Amino acid sequence: MSLPNILTLSRIVFAFFIVLLLLANTLAGHMAAAILFTIAAWTDFYDGYLAKRQGLISDFGKIMDPIADKVLMLAVFGVLAHLGMVLWWMVMVIAAREAAVTVSRLKAMARGRVLAAESAGKIKTVCQMLAIAAVLLFLIAEQSMFTAHWFYRAETAWRSLINVLMMASVFLTVVSGAMYFRDEWKNR
Repeated sequence: MSLPNILTLSRIVFAFFIVLLLLANTLAGHMAAAILFTIAAWTDFYDGYLAKRQGLISDFGKIMDPIADKVLMLAVFGVLAHLGMVLWWMVMVIAAREAAVTVSRLKAMARGRVLAAESAGKIKTVCQMLAIAAVLLFLIAEQSMFTAHWFYRAETAWRSLINVLMMASVFLTVVSGAMYFRDEWKNR
């Protein structure tokens, strides 16, 4: 198995540990989750970069890269909704789009076509990662004694930033899903 494919699969493993750390709901857990999430986010960039640079682009990578992204993002969004940091309806919209696109990709694969992620989907993923990063930083700041003196004055603004990033994530999720299905329909 090539290094890009190992990096892709590592995001699924990272998702499991990030969820466990977030559910611990401790400062140390949130900090460790933020570090692991940052590493996982970099693997998303780096696996594609390596695959292109070293000529290791594979059908496995084209299929598993978006699936690994979905597992990571939905697992983290789910636990953040459970913790009350993001709204469940937003997670459900994101999950519905991801499920529909994944099913469509699997059906295309059954017909012998492998569909790689498009640029709109990649932009959506970056926005989702930024939203998650903002929430993780909020959780760390909320529990850290080093930020306590200013955190409560900035809490409303920080929650507003999280809401804006989540709304942008939902919007981009819906738009990129619509673009995916439009292109899929045209290429039939």
